[in-house]
Amino acid sequence: MERNALQQLIAWKNRPNHKPLIIKGARQTGKTWLMKYFGRTCFENSVYISFDANRRTAGIFEPDLNPRRIIRELEVLYQTNIKPENTLLIFDEVQEFPQALKSLKYFNEEAPEYQIVCAGSLLGIALHPGTSFPVGKVEFLNLYPLSFFEFLLALGQEKCVRLLEEGEGGRLVLFKHEYLDMLKEYFFIGGMPEAVSVFAETGDFEAVRRVQRSIIDMYDQDFSKHAPGVQVPKIRMLWNHIPYQLAKENKKFVFENVSRNARSRDFESAMLWILDTGIAHRVNRINEVRHPLKVYENSSAFKLYIGDIGLLSCMSGLEKDVLFEGDRLFVEFKGALAEQFVLQELIALPQPDGGYQPFYWSNDNGRAEVDFLIQAGGNIVPIEVKPGINLRAKSLQVYIDKFNPLIAVRTSPADYHAGEQVVDLPLYALSLLPCVAYSKIA
Repeated sequence: MERNALQQLIAWKNRPNHKPLIIKGARQTGKTWLMKYFGRTCFENSVYISFDANRRTAGIFEPDLNPRRIIRELEVLYQTNIKPENTLLIFDEVQEFPQALKSLKYFNEEAPEYQIVCAGSLLGIALHPGTSFPVGKVEFLNLYPLSFFEFLLALGQEKCVRLLEEGEGGRLVLFKHEYLDMLKEYFFIGGMPEAVSVFAETGDFEAVRRVQRSIIDMYDQDFSKHAPGVQVPKIRMLWNHIPYQLAKENKKFVFENVSRNARSRDFESAMLWILDTGIAHRVNRINEVRHPLKVYENSSAFKLYIGDIGLLSCMSGLEKDVLFEGDRLFVEFKGALAEQFVLQELIALPQPDGGYQPFYWSNDNGRAEVDFLIQAGGNIVPIEVKPGINLRAKSLQVYIDKFNPLIAVRTSPADYHAGEQVVDLPLYALSLLPCVAYSKIA
């Protein structure tokens, strides 16, 4: 599968004075495959080291963390020459052995010429304060499920991708039915690599659902195996309640809907655990629309999304028959799937520093709400998600009247249209957002 993250890895490799790289992401997003593929295609040699129940390798890191000694002993154990200029060291499941994680500090300080990429299941929860984590001595890359763009490539739709890459929104209307059909498939299948691979090979939607259920079961097992025992019931309650909360008209996450008389502080640790694993994403409300948005976020008002739209459709019990009932799929669950899709695309869109960090805005009385706000250079771009072709967007108009943005985006299954201030961008063409967002910035 072609992944955008590969280009980020290549940029890391070519950047002078780069630090060891840690790839973060939820289980089953393809971290191990990506690291191995990177090693095979971009280096003369790669050494794959998994710390999952590998005591011999872990033993090399136990006496001390001298990088030169570690390299010598790894060469003996793996019967290879580890040359800094042409060898990639891959540390997988690195969270299983804290000394290996700690060693990255010494490689960065004492042997920076060695090229090391790391990943691990549930690595996010291993990086809490109190662990021997090399703060400031490593770089990070976030890996998400396949975007719609990557999904099309995985299904062999290179010509459709090229048309999107050309960025001529007005020309896409000629092929909108093909794009919308593929988008509906993506809403059902999502971007988890195994699910996409099974569908590419078989075209079997039921087989896709079996893969998705196994991933959801794996997440549930992780709750029991890795989370603090007292938090497990709360983690399950939060996780299982996300689809319900997204199906509301007002998608703000309300703890009282999870458990009667529940308060945010009762679930703080449970929520942090879910977010750190990467299986869910949080979008905070903005109090003031000013630069930088991050400074004006209100962490007490937020929305929660699942890490993958296919898993959300599976958890919601969505049947494959809905795929063939016109545009019904886009409006199901009060547009929850459309909003989930936009969130995934925003955080995965290739940017110099990763994807966008989205927020949302609502006015003080709560009667107007814009689904997402992003920063694009000096511009703050409001994004309204419309699951149907009815494009009346009262909340977006309230926002425009109040803040007069240079550009606003309305995304839906409807056709592309560029007005003086509002651009209608089809959901299937959301990859064009960076071009649109920067188009009116001097």
